[in-house]
Order: sequence, then structure tokens, then C-alpha cells
Amino acid sequence: MRRVLTIVALFALLGIGVQVLRLLWLAGAFRRIHPHAAGTCRLVAGPVGPEDITIHPRTGIAYVSASDRRALRSGRAVPGAIWAYDLGTPDTPPVNLTPSADARFQPQGLSLWAGADGRDVLFVVNHPAGGDTPAAYAVEIFDLTENGLLHRATLTDPLLMMPNDLVAVGLDRFYVTNSHAHPPGRLQTIETYLRLADAQVLFYGPGGFRPALTDLVFPNGINVSPDGKTLYVASTTGRSVRVYARDPASETLTFRRDIPLGSGPDNIEVAADGALWIAAHPKLLRVEAHGADPSTPSPSQVLRVVPATGEVDEVYLDDGTALSASSAAAVRGNRLLIGAIFDDGFLDCTLAGDASP
Repeated sequence: MRRVLTIVALFALLGIGVQVLRLLWLAGAFRRIHPHAAGTCRLVAGPVGPEDITIHPRTGIAYVSASDRRALRSGRAVPGAIWAYDLGTPDTPPVNLTPSADARFQPQGLSLWAGADGRDVLFVVNHPAGGDTPAAYAVEIFDLTENGLLHRATLTDPLLMMPNDLVAVGLDRFYVTNSHAHPPGRLQTIETYLRLADAQVLFYGPGGFRPALTDLVFPNGINVSPDGKTLYVASTTGRSVRVYARDPASETLTFRRDIPLGSGPDNIEVAADGALWIAAHPKLLRVEAHGADPSTPSPSQVLRVVPATGEVDEVYLDDGTALSASSAAAVRGNRLLIGAIFDDGFLDCTLAGDASP
């Protein structure tokens, strides 16, 4: 009997070992990083923790959401900010559009609605300092004016369990990802490492928030096609982009396909030609290590994805020396801006060709 129990225990340990190795492989622990870039890049200093970036399609002004997450984690939170960076005058430093914000403003994902009537609205996910509960999380809505940003509304709801990114589909309509089904803590850690499919995408419109997609694995970045008929959701630990057909009239979503990336995608931007530009984490376990210790680099990656074919091209890869833990990749013409979760500043890259015809 003892021999049987020993054999059972050995098989159990073997099974656990296989699962651990599989987790490490999926997280990119064994991946070799060979840095390359399809152009030249320079660091633009100023915003600390420039987690998300989007570029106005008409003006060429980039809007950057920045939050000093290391300061936030250490209990000495400083005000976050929305910054403006004009691609037409790259020698001009980024401008803080929210200089009067206090530490309760800690922006994360953002999305710009550039209306055909000329009215522009910026939607921003806010994780206020000192709050790790659904009651604290919010979506801030700003109107873009000649004088900068005019705050219009703050939206809160118990359904905002762990809001990460959002995409505007109207002046007062948007989708927002809940990256996890649990707030920060042990259950969220278990959810992340076991890749549990418990998270949601919410829709906000007339009547408030409601679930739009359920049973997702770590939904992170989100965006829509130029015609608004396709929704894209990045699954970070799922290492893929999920594609949904969207009916703008009824706001119903139908799963279409899953595009594997072989890396942990973060935010998604959509170019004028419909291609997806995705910042990704080729070594996922390094992200938290870099957050805890700035001297520990976390590799950065930018992927260009063609939704119609599923073609994936690696445009940029760095071992974390130039920029660690890339989180956003926004493109206009031959200019590519790469944001990061923790670093001071973002990259402004000039690509070899026009990436967004």
C-alpha cells in the first residue's frame, strides 16, 4: 500500500511540475529576446507611467494617460495626468492638460471619440489613490475644447470591478474591460496565474452599465474597427486578441475568431488602414518584477496585426533597456509612440515606411 501511495504522490508531483513548466512557458520565461526596431526611436521625457496613448486622427495630437504607479503602490501617491504631445512639433515637450488634478486622479486606459461634427470627447479610466474597491473606480469624461480639457462627468458603478481600458463608440457610449472578476488581493492573484475565465467587458449607454461579454481571461486592451462593426479585446494571459462582430444599432456582440499572438497583449490601437497596433509583454512575469524594482528590466514589444488574415508582424522588440513593460502603441503615418506602465517617458519612433496609409 505504501508503494502505491508513493507512486501516486510521484505522479501528482510530476503533474504539478508539468503545470508549472507550462505556466512559465506561457509567460515567456524561456523566450530569448533579440532586440530590433523597424525604425529609429527616441525617449520623450515627462509623463511618468504613460500607460495608454491615443492619437487624434485629424490634428495629430497624442493624448497620454500617466500615473506614477510605484508612488501609488508605496502609499505616497502623486497626481496623475493627461498629457498632450503634438506630433507636428516633436521638439516641444508634452503638456499637462490636468495640472490642477489631485492624487485621486490616477488615469489608466483612455479613448478618444472624434465626432464627425467636430465635437471631441476623451474617456478615461480612473483608479483613485487609496481605493481598491469597485465603489472607488470610475470613468472620467472630458470634452476637448480650445482651452484644453473640460471635465463633464464621473461615472461609477459596482460593476466596475477592475476597469482597465475602454473604447468610445459615441458621445456617451463606450465599452470598458474589467480585467479581473476580483479586486486586488489573493483571489485576483489566483485568477491571474490560473488563467481563469471569470472577467467581463461592460457596455455603457442609455440605462447605465451592463455586461456585454462574460467568461473572459484577463481582458485588457479594447478597441473597434474604423467602421465600428468589429470589436477587439486583448487577452493578456490568454496571449491572443479576441474578435467580435458588433451590431452598432443593438450593441450586440458575436464572437468571430481568436488571433494567437504568442505574447501577452496590453492596449490596442487601430490604424487608419484597420491594422491593430498592440503593445505586448513577451515575458509576463518580468512586468511585476520591474514594477517592484526599476533595475529589473521587462522586455517591450510592438505587434502589428491584420484582423482579416490574422497576420502578426513584430515591429519592435527590446530587452527593456530602452523602455520596459510597453503598454501602448499608437501610430500615425510613419510615427509610432510606445507607452509604458512604469517608466518616465515614452518612445517616439520614426518608422522606415508609412505604417498607416
